[in-house]
Amino acid sequence: MSNDSTALDQTADKPNYRSKLNLPDTPFPMRGDLPRREPQWIKKWEEQGLYQKLRAARKGRPLFVLHDGPPYANGQIHIGHAVNKILKDMIVKSRQLEGYDAAYVPGWDCHGLPIENAIEKLHGRNLSREDMQAKARAFAQEQIEQQMAGFKRLGVLGDWDNPYKTMNYANEAGELRVLKKVMERGFLYRGLKPVYWCFDCQSSLAEFEIEYADKKSDTLDVAFKADDPQALARAFGLAALPDAGKDAFVAIWTTTAWTIPANQALNVNPEIVYALVDTDKGYLVLADVLVPQCLERFGLHGTVVATAPGKALDGLQFQHPLHDVDAGYRRTAPVIPADYATAEDGTGIVHSAPAYGVDDFNSCTSHGFKHTDILTPVQANGVYAPDFPLFGGQHIWKAVPVIIDSLRLAGRLLATQPITHSYPHCWRHKTPVIYRATAQWFVRMDEGEGLFAKEKPAMTLRQAALAAIEQTSFYPANGKARLYDMIANRPDWGISRQRNWGVPLPFFLHKETEQLHPRTMEIFDQAIAIVEQGGIEAWSRVTPEDILGPEEGVQYNKVGDILDVWFDSGSTFSHVLHGTHAQAGHQHGPEADLYLEGHDQHRGWFHSSLLLSCALNGRAPYKGLLTHGFTVDGQGKKMSKSLGNTVAPQTVSNKLGAEIIRLWVASTDYSGDLAIDEKILARVVDAYRRIRNTLRFLLANTSDFDPVRDAVPLEQMLEIDRYALAQAAEFQREVLAHYDVYEFHPVVAKLQVYCSEELGAFYLDILKDRLYVTQAKSLARRSAQTALWHITHAMLRWMAPFLSFTAEEAWPIFAPGQSESIFIETYHTIPETADAADLRAKWERVRAIRDVANKEIEKMREAGKLGASLQAAITITAPPQDYALLASLGDDLKFVFITSAAALQPGDTLAVQVALAPGQKCAMTWHYSEDVGTDPQHPELSARAICNLFGEGETRTYA
Repeated sequence: MSNDSTALDQTADKPNYRSKLNLPDTPFPMRGDLPRREPQWIKKWEEQGLYQKLRAARKGRPLFVLHDGPPYANGQIHIGHAVNKILKDMIVKSRQLEGYDAAYVPGWDCHGLPIENAIEKLHGRNLSREDMQAKARAFAQEQIEQQMAGFKRLGVLGDWDNPYKTMNYANEAGELRVLKKVMERGFLYRGLKPVYWCFDCQSSLAEFEIEYADKKSDTLDVAFKADDPQALARAFGLAALPDAGKDAFVAIWTTTAWTIPANQALNVNPEIVYALVDTDKGYLVLADVLVPQCLERFGLHGTVVATAPGKALDGLQFQHPLHDVDAGYRRTAPVIPADYATAEDGTGIVHSAPAYGVDDFNSCTSHGFKHTDILTPVQANGVYAPDFPLFGGQHIWKAVPVIIDSLRLAGRLLATQPITHSYPHCWRHKTPVIYRATAQWFVRMDEGEGLFAKEKPAMTLRQAALAAIEQTSFYPANGKARLYDMIANRPDWGISRQRNWGVPLPFFLHKETEQLHPRTMEIFDQAIAIVEQGGIEAWSRVTPEDILGPEEGVQYNKVGDILDVWFDSGSTFSHVLHGTHAQAGHQHGPEADLYLEGHDQHRGWFHSSLLLSCALNGRAPYKGLLTHGFTVDGQGKKMSKSLGNTVAPQTVSNKLGAEIIRLWVASTDYSGDLAIDEKILARVVDAYRRIRNTLRFLLANTSDFDPVRDAVPLEQMLEIDRYALAQAAEFQREVLAHYDVYEFHPVVAKLQVYCSEELGAFYLDILKDRLYVTQAKSLARRSAQTALWHITHAMLRWMAPFLSFTAEEAWPIFAPGQSESIFIETYHTIPETADAADLRAKWERVRAIRDVANKEIEKMREAGKLGASLQAAITITAPPQDYALLASLGDDLKFVFITSAAALQPGDTLAVQVALAPGQKCAMTWHYSEDVGTDPQHPELSARAICNLFGEGETRTYA
């Protein structure tokens, strides 16, 4: 700055002192204009190959692997997708900045029913398997490209040039390798067993594809006539029934009327006491404690004749309730003891249709029923077989009233009434499902013999999975109990599906014995090679004769089932992390560091991945599991198109910018549901502006700062600047501690407070005078700029994981000529003095006293006696400790309180008196001073301004 007073700019014969201030300047605009600028950054990242450069920058560094749970390749991305991908992106970027080689390979789930349904809607249901597969593959690829563009638009960095897809030939072959290993370790078997069955899917469902919803049903109390009344009398300790002319019945209660035609047994609890009740309709067997309420429900009066424990009824035979209506029902049902029969409701007796209930099936097969004995009249589409007596060709739900009428006409219906109850539904179609016994392929959870097993693991699959859960970190912690309970109580995993678009089970069954071919494991290797070369389509074209030869081929049927889509995604840890993408930084020991999905994946991807990894390796495929909630509207309602409360990420990106979605995700506690609507987004926009404005101030006030030339050594910096660095260092410790456990909303909340309170309302507020008024190259200004330079470096990295576009926009402005991207950097090392803790304690107390002074100044302002705080002169009365603390600031005290004068006097309690500052307002500093005008050449300036403009410059020590 020139010392020549004639160098002052003149404006209308009046000196332009403003031009001599060190006013901030930066090309970083105040308005983000995010919808326009963000796509430019995405294009730049792609053109410069940023992801590959990030990998090169971290080559040889410790790895961090977040394995991507593949979204399903079907439809535009929605706000839930955005939450999921942005959370993953923030975690990967925060680890990248920490110095890890944090690779991120996105993936897609490509097989399965939703795509088959889409193809059937587009092209009809009568496509050949080959045609279906070709169209499904093309459709999945289209969906992937569409979704990929959506994820890129959100600012997600990843290996978009080389994602994994479950339909890639190598991944399909890898899945078969996993299945082979599961077999070799003894976990696979084939059996007839009731599994969840969806009529819309026409396929079995896994436990984790089930959700519960209310369903209206008809309850039935049905009478089964005793086939041998004399045996029934003896079971109750009677020589004969008192009235030989009366029939005797056992009464059952059910909510599934459609299963009555398939009844094959009755269950009683061996420990419950049952009563033989004499009624007008005959003798009824009921649980003794339920007799009064049952008779009331039946509209009957009765007398208990005798009682007996349930075990006394074991083996008694009762006729099917339609026994006398149609010859097809002339069979009897044995009584089988079972603990699951209770006297809590109903009649205490359970009717058993073993094809349509797991307990029924287990009870009957453990008491001598062969698989060939079990009646399975319900077909895949929910219709009774055409030749099924009375109800053939009818859909089971529509047949219910017909069944009820048939029972009524037969005199076997005791009561019926509607009920609304919780019932399992298909989570895709939202329609009721049933248990249906079909021959399926299962992964065994407990002890048992597996097909073609080569070894016996030390633990059962259930034991291994539960042990693995104990070794896993959960975010939030309550996810552990959720997953543990699901594994502890789940049945065997039915992994076969009766569809076309999926990885095949490469099995051949003998046409007569239904046994697997003895060379099954060799055939596996052939299938793997074929699929690896030509995909699942190549295996679909294979005939038994092609594999087994013409003589054996005619004796075997080729299994047409495909693997459950959860097997697809659940096995990806094996062939993606250690196979197809091992060179992308994913060759990383046995486990990924983190899996991250919505909390519904405790029953989905987390679940299937855990089971398969434990089956293969005896451990979980992940070290940590993070779950997030679902998106809801501002009132907490689930989003739906019918309610019109959905928020499309594409719309928000085009209107406000993807950065606003990212900040919303980061600022929301993802452990619960994430609420979003226009009002919430408006608040996020305000928060973004505050952060951006703070960043702009930092950039502007360091624009002429060259750290090599201008940086002030730490020990020479002014005390408040050293305090600011100490505060920034402490704040960074908090930020990194949150990032370490994948917490973002506390970071955003604290960053807003840091920007508005720590910086805006305190440090930067005090700093403006020194930055603008002191000489440009003075120690005082360069000290401040040194602190701001470190703070800006740190802040850009703090915000980069979630405000990625903004940090990347600011980076080349702040650090021109350095690395191409903020994400190549690591977290900034903030210099901190040994007395940092003491400094922080001292200045925290100064801030508290300043708050007291500001309240007194505000009272004067509200009374109309004062405008800006620089019009004030304050007198602080302070007790000894505060007095010493404030006195240590010397003449800089007034700058801390942003007043024109500040006096200090001792006293017993803290008090602040405010008065108008004497003197005139300096045209340059805006401080009021009695020495304004002492220089006749510059009558509008104070002595301090003259010193800074034409002299050696003022000296600052503390502030």
